[in-house]
Amino acid sequence: MNTIFKRTKILATLGPVTHSPEKIRALMEAGANGFRCNFSHGSYEERVDQIRWIREASAQMNRPVAILMDLQGPKIRLGALKDNHFDVKKGDMLTLDHAINEHDGSANLPVQYNLAERMKVGENLSLFDGKIRAVVREITSDTAVKIEALNDGFLMSKKGLNLPDTDFGGDILTEKDLADIEFGADKDFDFVSLSFVQTDEDVHALRQILVSKGSTAQIMAKVETKSAIQGDMLERIVKASDAVMVARGDLASEVGAELVPVVQRQIVALCRKYGKVSIVATQVLGSMVDNPEPTRAEVSDVATAVILGADVVMLSDETANGKYPVEAVRAMRNTIMYTQEHWPVDDIDEQIIPLNSARRFAISRAAVGIADDVKAVAIIAETKSGATAANIAACRPHLPIAAVTSSPRAAQQLALNYATRSFIRPDSETAGIDLAKELKDENYFGDANPFTVVVVSGKQPGVTGGTDTISVRVIE
Repeated sequence: MNTIFKRTKILATLGPVTHSPEKIRALMEAGANGFRCNFSHGSYEERVDQIRWIREASAQMNRPVAILMDLQGPKIRLGALKDNHFDVKKGDMLTLDHAINEHDGSANLPVQYNLAERMKVGENLSLFDGKIRAVVREITSDTAVKIEALNDGFLMSKKGLNLPDTDFGGDILTEKDLADIEFGADKDFDFVSLSFVQTDEDVHALRQILVSKGSTAQIMAKVETKSAIQGDMLERIVKASDAVMVARGDLASEVGAELVPVVQRQIVALCRKYGKVSIVATQVLGSMVDNPEPTRAEVSDVATAVILGADVVMLSDETANGKYPVEAVRAMRNTIMYTQEHWPVDDIDEQIIPLNSARRFAISRAAVGIADDVKAVAIIAETKSGATAANIAACRPHLPIAAVTSSPRAAQQLALNYATRSFIRPDSETAGIDLAKELKDENYFGDANPFTVVVVSGKQPGVTGGTDTISVRVIE
């Protein structure tokens, strides 16, 4: 069983090249465990179709998968430039003006956000994925700032800006985001990702909005700003969130590429500490947008994420716009499988386990240790909200976790948890054992007969927070 079970999960972004039920099923067959709907692009009609196609494929394959609604956030972009190109020399003074609708070829450039309301003289910014570095020299009007270019290069239409020194004052949900949340609140989204998180208060604010609209989606915080990694803020963001994404592209532009590997390790460790889902994203297999094979460095990048114990690795342009979307998922799966079987996941630091989680970790670690000692084929977690399975997954067992829950939403959200496959069954005192017998009949655990499973459960089935029992069961 272990040789065919993928413990680190794959999140695939949908886009023009994968906008069909056939492509979605092909991505699932190749190894995708969840799908990202990027609300920076596309229409609501396309989202409705994608959700339907995903759930249909999920039902056909009898495999819950997660759907992520990725909010655009205050992604600041240039407007349309004349001829889609503007050359820049070091020392050039450029004006970024929110009031300009059409670029005339001059140094007065249109921008899709009013920087004058947020930026201050002396603050740094980067344009076009860091290709142009600049500093604010003057606030010239209510809608415009004058900047000085610090290097040579060029700009293109609609390219993004990063403002590492700028405080958005908790105002990271744009009018577009609020409209998108209104649309998605009653749709079948399992996660909502919050872009450009600066503090844990941003996460709390989104949670209040989701609750007020009746949404049961969990929150995925995207770490991509300088503010998010300063002091103890990163740990506070992890605690406030349900999942955390290392958004390495914008993060590198904001803080410098050299910090990203360290921040990635911090986030994975903190997510394991608090039982949250960790996602490594951006340019993971970037060359496969145009090539059928990944580079050696990209394969090493995926393997590193596996060894660190990341729950999820994510594909962006590779599956949204690339020439080889299915091949990219397959390449990622192959790398995950080989790595997990030939190199152990890094141990979690004993010292970072919080005192207020001692009981939770004691039960989870005991279950994993017992499963190893008795040579169990799997750990079966009876869970209502998904928390029990998530806690066990945080201990990074080498065995599969079979989570049995009566909640379809919990089952779908667990699709991104490490080593976890979820099954939707009615609440009962024997749900775990019944599932083990059912999976035995399907040869899910191979030909072993009899075999041993470790069941983690509670005295009151279907009650959140009641997990208190570990049992070893031999299934014949």
